Amino acid sequence: MSPLGFTFGLLGISTGAGFLGSLLGLGGGIVIVPVLTLGFGIDFRYAVGASIVSVIATSSGAAAAYVRERMTNLRLAMLLELGTITGAITGAMLAGALNDRWLFIIFGAVMAYSALAMLRKIVTPRVPPPPDPLADRLRLHGSFFDEARGEEITYRVTRTKLGLFLMYVAGTVSGLLGIGSGALKVPAMDLAMRLPIKVSSATSNFMIGVTAAASAGIYFMRGDIDPFIAAPVATGVLAGATLGSRMLGRMDRRVLRAIFVVLLLAISAQMIWKGLR
Repeated sequence: MSPLGFTFGLLGISTGAGFLGSLLGLGGGIVIVPVLTLGFGIDFRYAVGASIVSVIATSSGAAAAYVRERMTNLRLAMLLELGTITGAITGAMLAGALNDRWLFIIFGAVMAYSALAMLRKIVTPRVPPPPDPLADRLRLHGSFFDEARGEEITYRVTRTKLGLFLMYVAGTVSGLLGIGSGALKVPAMDLAMRLPIKVSSATSNFMIGVTAAASAGIYFMRGDIDPFIAAPVATGVLAGATLGSRMLGRMDRRVLRAIFVVLLLAISAQMIWKGLR
């Protein structure tokens, strides 16, 4: 492939990844890393470095729109970032100590867990969330207008302490694999903390840029960020994220969960197979 074809190929794939990433709160890295490694033959560590940069671009492109539409829970995001930033630094430091094979397997396992968690939410009936005095004290509850349903949705946050711990785990995975940790953040907020799926996605989008920035410096110092790969990836992801941010409010929440499950299961199978070969 010529250098020009390589660059335009990265731009096209990255635009699609940014679109999906902004819709699902995943940051685009969930698509970027497998495509760069499996489709373009790029070394895993350079793929993760480019993904870290693309995650920051996704957050920049989508977060402003979601805050304006009140889908992002800013109070909750700022609290949960305490866990994700700490975890991101931990993961980035661990990444240099693991070989590529184990990184592929861990990546695939994380994707499979996320898909099964979201599938369970589709088939399980909704029940009222248990009370959480900490969420009440911090005033973490909120509301937003759902364009797809044409009504104001009010929700209550629960299990705040569990959510904070899960964000540390998600941040560690982000620093380790360069996936923006949305693959764990969204299920954690949707399942454990009982947030609506659109609020989970929007809040995750707001958080992923900060989480990625916490580990990007470590990847840069290690020489894992190649500008000839990262630049077209970040440009495409930013364009896709801007487009995706305009679509989230109009989509049905069940459609979002179905897309999430299918995408994660497909990528999980590919990455685990790559690690076991």
